[in-house]
This record gives sequence, C-alpha cells and structure tokens, in this order.
Amino acid sequence: MDSGMDWHAARAALEWQVELGATDAIQDTPVNRFEAAPPAPARAQAPAAAPAAHVPEDDPIAEAEAAAAGAQDLGALKAAMAAYPHCDLRRGARNLVFADGVPGAPVMIVGEAPGRDEDREGRPFVGRAGQLLDRMLDAIGRARDADSAGHAVYITNVLPWRPPQNRTPTAQEIAMLLPFLRRHVTLARPRILVLMGNASCQALLGRSGITRLRGHWDEALGLPALPMFHPAYLLRNPQAKREAWADLLELQARLRGAG
Repeated sequence: MDSGMDWHAARAALEWQVELGATDAIQDTPVNRFEAAPPAPARAQAPAAAPAAHVPEDDPIAEAEAAAAGAQDLGALKAAMAAYPHCDLRRGARNLVFADGVPGAPVMIVGEAPGRDEDREGRPFVGRAGQLLDRMLDAIGRARDADSAGHAVYITNVLPWRPPQNRTPTAQEIAMLLPFLRRHVTLARPRILVLMGNASCQALLGRSGITRLRGHWDEALGLPALPMFHPAYLLRNPQAKREAWADLLELQARLRGAG
C-alpha cells in the first residue's frame, strides 16, 4: 500500500525511532491518545497493609543469638563459636580459646580475652597472669583442676580469640560475642560469677571502671557476680594485691555461706 512516503524517508524515520529506543512495532496505524476514552474511575480499595519490618540479611548479633541458642551442650557451643564467621579476630588468631576447668563448678571466672600464651595453647589464663590466678585460687582452696567439683573453678573469657597486640576488646566485638557468653554461663551452671577486668564487667554488668566496681557484689544473668582486678593488672600494679586478697576472702565467705 502506498502511504505517500518514499522508501528512503520511511527508512530514515525508522532509524530515528530506533535511536530513540523503539524496538517493537505494536500497530500498523498510530493511536491518538488524546482521543482515547478516559480510563474508568478506580474502585475504592481497602487500605494497604503496613509493610513488614525490614530484617537485615546479615545481622551478626542475631546470627550469634541463633547459633548460641541452638547449642545444647558445651561441645556444641564450642563448635558453634568456631563456625561463627563474623568476628574478624578469628583471622589473626591461632586458636579458639574456649574454656578450662571443671564445668558445673560453683565458681565461673570470666576474663577479658586471650593473650599470646593463651592463643598458642588454646586455653584461658595460662601465661604469667594465669599462673598468678592459680596461686590466688589456691590461697582459698580452689583450683581449675581440683578433684572435687565443689572446690573447682571453671574459666572462660568474653572473647575467644586474641585481639591484635592484646588490645582492649571493642564494644562491637563484645556485643557480637555476648550471646555465646550468656549461653556459656547457662550451660556451665555456676553458682557465682567472678568478673575479672573491665571487659567482663562491661559485657555482663553493662558498666566499666573496675577500680570502683571491684569488691562489690552485683548480679549478672541472675547470678551473684563479684568484679575483681584482672591478674594482668595485678602484675602491673602489685600494690593492688591487697584489694585482690580482700576480694578473694569475700568470695570465700560467700561460697561457704552458699554451702
């Protein structure tokens, strides 16, 4: 059919349409949209439901909570921590430092983070600070390797991996791994918590300032909690051993009172 447009003009018009982005011919003849019938009025609709709350696809704390809750015993908890991918400290650490001592012991000691010796051996409190801790515990008839569970202790840290250069744990690292620590306490079933250092007080009491907190009983996770100086602090500040001895005697008295 002769449209009144020669072949060259038609081709030029088509090329121009292609340059504008047209890819498909819908109809043979154009449609004047101004002459088209107006659309029918929209029907009233029920108010739309509120959008669902956005759940982050990658929430390290939520993942830690789920992994910790799924651990039914200490072995499963250790495996869950080893599989947890979000804490960058694991990349520079040799070992995951989980715990030492006797699960079910009346006293659970919570330190801050592994040091070089702990990272190498995979056990908490095995360096100079750990040797001092063992002497402190022996002074009140306690030991991590005691034959009797009633005289034993169980030891862990807030963080299972060594921070670079033994730096102080960050608030983000503490928050990320706190679900595992809470579950650890639940599964270990102690009667008393000893919080050694600022990081453990921050994690379980929500406060720091160990020089003010030490020696004063508090409560953490529903258990009596006694903040104490970390043995590493005592090595740097021997004059503080007097206060540490007083705290040990307070712990001993509480244990005797608890039967």
